[in-house]
Amino acid sequence: MTGGATVRSRSVLVALGGTDRHAHGGKGTSSGTSSVAGARNRAPSALSPEPRVHHSPCVSVLPAVKILLFYVIFYGCLAGIFIGTIQVLLLTISEFKPTYQDRVAPPGLTQVPQIQKTEISFRPLDPKSYEAYLLNIIRFLEKYKDVAQKDEMIFEDCGNMPSDFKERGEYNNERGERKVCRFKLEWLGNCSGINDDTFGYKEGKPCVLIKLNRVLGFKPKPPKNDSLGPYSMMKYSPYVLPVHCTGKREEDKEKIGTVEYFGLGGYAGFPLQYYPYYGKLLQPKYLQPLLAVQFTNLTMDTEIRIECKAYGENIGYSDKDRFQGRFDVKIEVKS
Repeated sequence: MTGGATVRSRSVLVALGGTDRHAHGGKGTSSGTSSVAGARNRAPSALSPEPRVHHSPCVSVLPAVKILLFYVIFYGCLAGIFIGTIQVLLLTISEFKPTYQDRVAPPGLTQVPQIQKTEISFRPLDPKSYEAYLLNIIRFLEKYKDVAQKDEMIFEDCGNMPSDFKERGEYNNERGERKVCRFKLEWLGNCSGINDDTFGYKEGKPCVLIKLNRVLGFKPKPPKNDSLGPYSMMKYSPYVLPVHCTGKREEDKEKIGTVEYFGLGGYAGFPLQYYPYYGKLLQPKYLQPLLAVQFTNLTMDTEIRIECKAYGENIGYSDKDRFQGRFDVKIEVKS
C-alpha cells in the first residue's frame, strides 16, 4: 500500500512540475528533477505565444506604391488613347461647315414681333397696349439701318431685284471673312418705320416682319409657278422663295381682309442672292432678307388665327414643330 501511494504521489508531482525530495532519497530526486526539466523544456512550444516578427516600414508601403503606380500608368494610357482619338476626329471636322448635314431639318419661319404666346392683341387708341410690339420691332431693325451697313469691307449691294445665289467660295478661312448683301429698310414699305413709327398699329393695321431662320449652306429651291396652286396669282419669280399668309380656319379666311406684302423688288418672299449663309465665323454681319406683311382691314374685336407659309421644293412642314417652314399667329384688334 505504501509503495503504491508513493508512486502515485510522485507521478502527480512530476505532472505539476514539483519534487519529491522529502519523500525519497537522492536517486528518486534525480529522476524526478529530470522529468520536470523535460516538461519545462517542452511547455513553451505549446503554451507560450509565437514571437513577434518586426517588419520594416518600407516593406509594408512597397505593395501600395506598386498598385498606385500601376493605376497611374493604366489610366494614363486610357487618357492618351482618348485624347488621340479626339484629335483624329477633329482632323475630319471643319469649324466652318458641318461634315454631315443630311439630317438637318428645313429652316423655320418666324415673325417679328416675337411674342411668347404668338398672340397680338391691342387697341389702336391705346399706345400702351402695343408699345411692347413696337419696341420689339425697332430693336430688331437696328442692324438693318443704313448707318449699320456703311462698311464697304463687309457689306455690298446685291441689286434691287431678285437674282440667283451669291456664291462666295469654299467654307474655309483662306479668303477671310466674306461680304454680305445689304438689305434696305425702304424695301419694307409701310412696315419700314421710316414714314410710320407705329408700324400701322396706331391705325389698327398691324405689320408683321417675316424671316427664314439661318441654316449654314442652305439654298432655297423655289417652286415652279404652276405648283403654287391657289396662290399662283402671286407675283412670281424663279429667284424668290414665296411666302403667303391666310386664315388658319375657314372662318378666319373671311375675317382676315386684305394682306399687303413688302419685300425686295415688290415680291412676296425671300430673294436668292442672300443665300447661302456661310456661318458666324465667315459672315458675322450677315443680314437675313425680310418680308413685311400688313393686315389692313382685320375684323374688329375678333380673334383671328393667321398662318404664314413658305413654299419651296426643299421646304418641309412638321406637326411636331409648328415653326418649320410656317408659323401661325393670333391677332385681335380691339375697339
